[in-house]
Amino acid sequence: MRDCLIPDPTIDVPPWQASLRLDFARDGAATRLVRNRHRGPLRVQKALYPEGPQTCHVIVLHPPGGVVGGDRLEIDIDAADGCQVLATAPGAAKWYRANGRVSQQAVRLRIGAGAALEWLPQETIFYDAAAVELEHEVDLGPDATYLGSEILCFGRRAAGETFASGSVHARTRIRQGGRTLWWEQGRITPAGLASPLGLNGRSVCATFLAVGRALPAALQASLRAADPQLALSQVKSVFVARHIGDDNEAARAAMLRVWQMVRPHLIGRAACIPRIWHT
Repeated sequence: MRDCLIPDPTIDVPPWQASLRLDFARDGAATRLVRNRHRGPLRVQKALYPEGPQTCHVIVLHPPGGVVGGDRLEIDIDAADGCQVLATAPGAAKWYRANGRVSQQAVRLRIGAGAALEWLPQETIFYDAAAVELEHEVDLGPDATYLGSEILCFGRRAAGETFASGSVHARTRIRQGGRTLWWEQGRITPAGLASPLGLNGRSVCATFLAVGRALPAALQASLRAADPQLALSQVKSVFVARHIGDDNEAARAAMLRVWQMVRPHLIGRAACIPRIWHT
């Protein structure tokens, strides 16, 4: 059981290649999960409707609880025209130290015309000496909306562990109608964490991205007043909020606050916090 102990990098553990494909379709006023295919340890057990039939919530499960070198996770979600989907995870994702191989994750989200998809995983923890590649791609149709957040934690401060070696290479690309709206990539190393041009010695960074109707100035002002430490920007249809610190709970609270304030404007519905976040 790789979720019980931190893997010993000297032991050759066979990697897992896991994939998950979820397709959603509109059924009258309801959003239905019409395809749920998985290979390896990635799955969704059932569709949830805490907000009523219009919005479908799913919890993406990775039963091993942690990712070792050589593992590759692939998640594909397709929300057809008019769907409303919220995807989250039951807990923090853990990326263990490398065993001579790179661990990978590729998330590909397709959002149809007039649809809305929210990608809201909980925090991601990179153990010291992890070697990770993350790829995140979003393709939007006309009048589609995307809300996504990520919280990256380098090292385990509660255990006295820092991210003293290793690297995390992350790429995010958002397109609409074949046109690139957002492209961001970077390789985070211990030197980058320490650099004033990186995290300036901090160990936690969080980013919230939203694509859709531009946020009005009054709403942006309310966000700044609620959390003066947030860095906010609106680049045409893309809204960005960033948090840097050393506390994953503070980062989670900051991202939750942004989501609760932004969601009603972009989706027309008040934030409905998944129950799994409280368990």
